[in-house]
Amino acid sequence: MNSDDIYDVVVIGGGPAGATAAQELARQGHSVLLLDREGRIKPCGGAIPPRLIRDFDIPDHMLVAKAQCARMIAPSSKHVDIPIENGFVGMVDRAEFDEWLRERARGAGAVRQSGQFTQLQRDADGTTRVSWQPKGSRTPMSARARSVIGADGARSEVARQGGVPGAEKTRYVFAYHEIVRAPEPAERSADYDGARCDVYYQGRFSPDFYGWVFPHGGTLSVGTGSADKGFSLKGSVARMRKASGLDGLETLRREGAPIPMKPLPRWDNGRDLVLAGDAAGVVAPASGEGIYYAMLGGQLAAQSVHELLTTGDPASLKLARKRFMREHGTVFRVLGIMQWFWYGSEKRRERFVKICEDRDVQQLTFESYMNKKLVRKKPMAHVRIFLKDVGHLLGMARV
Repeated sequence: MNSDDIYDVVVIGGGPAGATAAQELARQGHSVLLLDREGRIKPCGGAIPPRLIRDFDIPDHMLVAKAQCARMIAPSSKHVDIPIENGFVGMVDRAEFDEWLRERARGAGAVRQSGQFTQLQRDADGTTRVSWQPKGSRTPMSARARSVIGADGARSEVARQGGVPGAEKTRYVFAYHEIVRAPEPAERSADYDGARCDVYYQGRFSPDFYGWVFPHGGTLSVGTGSADKGFSLKGSVARMRKASGLDGLETLRREGAPIPMKPLPRWDNGRDLVLAGDAAGVVAPASGEGIYYAMLGGQLAAQSVHELLTTGDPASLKLARKRFMREHGTVFRVLGIMQWFWYGSEKRRERFVKICEDRDVQQLTFESYMNKKLVRKKPMAHVRIFLKDVGHLLGMARV
């Protein structure tokens, strides 16, 4: 390629959002350049629900484990095991999964380039010039673009340089995890279950979020997050590994990054650029789930760019956020309230885990999670959950 090449779209960032957007646009016949920082892996538990597997055609061989139970652990160490009935939650290793998505985009026709994004500039003819520094080279490279998708993660530099209004207006949880080798059968405690996700709602592991131990087949993801900059995430993970009997296992990778907890108020610059994934702030509060929402956001960003390239109307770029919030905005608002209230103290965390014992809560929560839709078919169950929730809020329910 040379610096005068003009692409219909340059996608900056090759995580689930960027790779999905690149694949979608390439399949529609657009010329696409996918730029990614080689070797960058986001800290992530790696859980993907059945709807993602269905909607984005994820083959079974990409699943390194299939979780069939979630254990919610209270500050008192009391726990609630929630079986995943009639299904499973797929687990992926982000190092392998993200690269597979990028290669799928290349197979659809996208051109791949590896390097660190450096600059957006406007050329005289109105196209945008995207510049980057290739890994291992002192010679910068650039390409021209009719449109740009910024999928470069939280605190997006593409959003800042591209002039997206309000790009700085979001909140972050700082996440950190360690990928450790799973224990051999002889090393496992009687309580170990390689098909169970453990979620710790304990202030010693996070003062405002949660800690996790998620199975990845031959490995485990042990991590936590917090918005408290004075809280030691590495120290928390060390304590969690010890509490879980995993402190003696080999550590294979360590990764950390800011995770957004609120969608940005605007995802486009009104001209030729739209955001997707963490750059747009689409990680679910309370749960921290991001892979499904990133891939959906990438798909919606691709749709909006396709309409821009087809019609020439920059207003098309607003459709990505509008369509996303219409489908998932209510869930994000509810989860944001949940995180603010239930994670606020040890007493509230204890009551939150207690609520999870309820079969109505378990069934409706997992049906909504697995299918990414609010379940409305059982109104009396919602009434019962509301009454029980009020009881716990007012402290009238027994813990």
